[in-house]
Amino acid sequence: MTPPSKPHSLQDNAADSRKLAFEDNGLAMQLFGPHQAHLTIIEKKLDVTAQSVGNEVTLIGEAEAINAAAEALNGLYGRLQKGMSVDRHEVEAVLRMASHSGVSVSDADVQIKTRRRTISPRTPTQAKYLRSIDENELVFGIGPAGTGKTYLAVAKAVERLLRGDVERIILSRPAVEAGEQLGFLPGDMREKVDPYLRPLYDALHDMMTVEEVDKRLESGEIEVAPLAFMRGRTLANAFVILDEAQNTTAVQMKMFLTRLGENAQMVVTGDLTQVDLPRGTRSGLRDASDILSQTKGIGFTRFGEADVVRHHLVTKIVGAYDEAEMRRKAAARYEKGNGAESDD
Repeated sequence: MTPPSKPHSLQDNAADSRKLAFEDNGLAMQLFGPHQAHLTIIEKKLDVTAQSVGNEVTLIGEAEAINAAAEALNGLYGRLQKGMSVDRHEVEAVLRMASHSGVSVSDADVQIKTRRRTISPRTPTQAKYLRSIDENELVFGIGPAGTGKTYLAVAKAVERLLRGDVERIILSRPAVEAGEQLGFLPGDMREKVDPYLRPLYDALHDMMTVEEVDKRLESGEIEVAPLAFMRGRTLANAFVILDEAQNTTAVQMKMFLTRLGENAQMVVTGDLTQVDLPRGTRSGLRDASDILSQTKGIGFTRFGEADVVRHHLVTKIVGAYDEAEMRRKAAARYEKGNGAESDD
């Protein structure tokens, strides 16, 4: 099979402009977007001008920005040639890749295929995370809300289940709000933990129909298992996800990690800035990070504010809280220093 041809540069001798031509006029129109919307995104993100005529586009701006824009357009055109869709989210994702030195736009092609959709990473860190899951039996994804760490883990689990690589998916989360006293809640085990696992269900329903999720829950192929009930088990032939791991204690985390059995994959996700444990209780996620970060065969991916891919306001909210936390810590250090001086 002949690999997809790449668009070629017709004019590359001027430092401040470059013209690209795309062989398929129909794909070129999809690439540029309705009313040139995709080109407009590229212009705003990279501070370039993109002028299109037919199947050609001329990029004008700083050389580095032009290179990034050209790489993004080439990568997106390659996706279209493979029969994949391109929308504003994919354009923004590829631009993030193209804007990072040492990161290839092809990193966006690290895909997860499920029944309902094909999922691609939208930041370089997400691409690294997915590769880490492919390469390691135990992976930690640590970072703020909205970075996709749990969603991508569930997508990987569904992909592995549908391919027959594992026999079941096990979803676990500490029920901190109920103090793990799940026996006092009404209903059967699934009904007791449903409120705490709802984000995981939401991700599952993005990748499989409601009917299929329910059927696999009934058969045991998908299992919800509160952390309090994991003790004593050996989890084999399974893809196991522990979400909200910042709310485990060190003892609980060790117990969970030692459940890993043959042909099993574990992904542990959490946000160390949102620990809900009683004051003075050390987070099991922080403990594991300190103890295991240098252990061969265990992958750690750390997400940051730049990896937030939810609504643009989420990025601003995360940044504002981070800044406020830094100010609080600085004020505490200042007060502590002044107190130490006055004691002398």
